[in-house]
Amino acid sequence: MEYVAVILPSLVVGLIFWFAMRALFNVDRAERQALAAAEQEADSMASNSTPSSVESVRSEDLSAEAKKTGN
Repeated sequence: MEYVAVILPSLVVGLIFWFAMRALFNVDRAERQALAAAEQEADSMASNSTPSSVESVRSEDLSAEAKKTGN
C-alpha cells in the first residue's frame, strides 16, 4: 500500500499532462485543417477572379490606347 501512495501522485500528474497535451495536439490539428481549407478556398477564389480581372484591365488599357491613337 505504501508503494501505491508513493506512485499515485506521479501517475495522476502524468495523466493530467497526457490529457492536456492530447487536447493541445487536437486543437492544433483542427486549426491546421481549417487554415488549409481557408487557403484552398482563397486560392480557388483568386484563380476564378484573376482571369476576368486581368481581361477587364487589358480591355480598358486597349480601349484607352485606341482613344489616344485615334483608332
